[in-house]
Amino acid sequence: MSIKNNLRQILLAAISSSMLLVPSQAQTNVLTEADKPAQMMETYLRGKMVDAFERRAEAYEKIKTPEDAAAHSQKIRDFFVQQLGGWPEKTDLNARVMDTLDRGAYKIEKVIYESRPSFHVTALMYLPKTKGPYPAVLFPCGHDVNGKAGEAYQRACAFLAVNGIAVLCYDPIGQGERAQILNENGKQKYTSTIEHTLVTVSCIPLGTSVAAFRIWDGIRGIDYLQSRDDIIKDKIGCTGNSGGGTLTTYISALDDRVYCAAPSCYITSLKDLILIDGPHDGEQCIAGQLAFGMDHADYLMARAPKPTLVCCATRDFFPIAGTWDTYRMTKRFYTRLGYPERLEIAEADEEHGFTPMLRQAMVRWMKRWLLNVDDTATEPDVTPLTDEEALVTAEGQVLKLEGERSVWDINNALADQLAEQRKAANLPKEELLAKVRSITGIRELKDLPKPEVQTVASAEKDGYRVESLVLCPEPGLAIPAMLYVPTGEVQSCALSVTEFGKDFKSGMCEALVQNKTLALVVDLPNTGETASSWSHGAEWERLFSPSYKATMLAYQLDRPFVTMWAEEILVLARYLQERPEANKNRVQLFAEGIIVPAALHAVALDADNSFASLHTPALTTWDANVRSPEAARVFVTTVHGALRAYDLGDLQAAIKESVKLYVSESKTRN
Repeated sequence: MSIKNNLRQILLAAISSSMLLVPSQAQTNVLTEADKPAQMMETYLRGKMVDAFERRAEAYEKIKTPEDAAAHSQKIRDFFVQQLGGWPEKTDLNARVMDTLDRGAYKIEKVIYESRPSFHVTALMYLPKTKGPYPAVLFPCGHDVNGKAGEAYQRACAFLAVNGIAVLCYDPIGQGERAQILNENGKQKYTSTIEHTLVTVSCIPLGTSVAAFRIWDGIRGIDYLQSRDDIIKDKIGCTGNSGGGTLTTYISALDDRVYCAAPSCYITSLKDLILIDGPHDGEQCIAGQLAFGMDHADYLMARAPKPTLVCCATRDFFPIAGTWDTYRMTKRFYTRLGYPERLEIAEADEEHGFTPMLRQAMVRWMKRWLLNVDDTATEPDVTPLTDEEALVTAEGQVLKLEGERSVWDINNALADQLAEQRKAANLPKEELLAKVRSITGIRELKDLPKPEVQTVASAEKDGYRVESLVLCPEPGLAIPAMLYVPTGEVQSCALSVTEFGKDFKSGMCEALVQNKTLALVVDLPNTGETASSWSHGAEWERLFSPSYKATMLAYQLDRPFVTMWAEEILVLARYLQERPEANKNRVQLFAEGIIVPAALHAVALDADNSFASLHTPALTTWDANVRSPEAARVFVTTVHGALRAYDLGDLQAAIKESVKLYVSESKTRN
């Protein structure tokens, strides 16, 4: 049975079966281990991903002519740049060569340039000893903590240089000399993947991406190469491994100046990657790309028919089956354009890494297309630079340069600009909420189906009844709940949504029901009983919210948790109001923790006047989160590009006209 069919059977079983064992009395835990509640969101989101890839496959098969292919490539590039937030202005590089090292068969220049004003990129320029000008290769680094000083990267660059090709190998942010968060000792505080994802979280409300920083550094690197008299301006290649393979793929798709590319140990298919392992770190996940239909093959097709070599490893954690599926799909695309020979693949029977076999394949490919030489290439025996020898700056970190800006300084400036734009726009409430709905994708209540409801158990208590319920708002999702029903006439209704589990509000619900309030407390998907076990590691969960992988997959599906939870809150409020005991009372909504932004959205976009009040802790705004480099647990509460139109405070102001807002003194990070 295929992975997709097996996944569909799991989803079908979750929908058609009761998923429950009925206890003898009402209980806080409604679901059982047999229901696998900790896997619910993983299964649900992977199912949505499979649906998205089915739509993408259908669209791909409609590409038949060169004109169709050109239109598809342009569509991908336009969407990609839009999701990155567009490009900044090209400013003076202020490039300098800080030192030159003679390495025998080649030489190395230590280079520093500004990809943005006061935002420095440190790089090593490898130059042949033969007479120039030379073709050149841009070399973005993978996730080696030493960046450009990584041994495999040094060997690959030297290999190119002794074969007559210049190389610019530069440090990414979060690596080498470009850490963006330093500890008390002036050293890099976090691993590169965590730092990249912290930048991602800051970028999301602004409508930008850590990938935009990474790609722009490379684009400006090409600007630097073309500014040199010893470089042939129209003979530019790009190669890199792992995270460098990611950036090679991105830069080569978006910058037409890259004639020849060789991404290594990155290309696979997102479907295979996510089904087997789940999403990776921030720069590898573009907002809404799964919903739009942008996969690894589309990156390659966006640059067709320029020469591209896919370097891969048989035993990589980037699934090799996905690599070959992507290669075949892209090969068909290149063939339609009449250039099948310009796409090739090199597979080494190795684990993940820029191994000697892949370095050799890359160098031969670059010689073929940049030097018009098609022959063998033997890697030279070189002595790599030490970490100290590879440093470009005196103190080993660009953040220690006078006047240097960090990514957060740049994001703060954009946040200031967007805040001024929002203030100047001063949109009427109706227009503001229309933008909120457009950005979040939160549907109107009339378009949301009523949930299927199952009563699991019921218990009578002194003056009220407690029912254990499961509400299914859509196939594949189950919301465990406790309903507190007072004896006699109901005088009000209350809904409690909290990330901490139903027990957290049981005391409050007991007090409410004693005061004749019909009270429903629930575990929204990915909280309480249904908190996902799909973990990326303890440090990731601490920094990026419960279940980083589920949150990142929802982000790529253009269905952030804020959107899903807001819709579920609306559906639950309607269900509560339509209970026969409710007497059409409006709902008091109590929200805690990471659910608070979703509750604000639900109340603000409630067109049915369902809510009487909203009770929350004090919250931090998205603008404040952007400015906090180590803001923990905010990823799950953010919406891509929201600050281009509104902030959470704007929602609070909008609901005050019709709903009582009660904010406690305690704070919750949102």
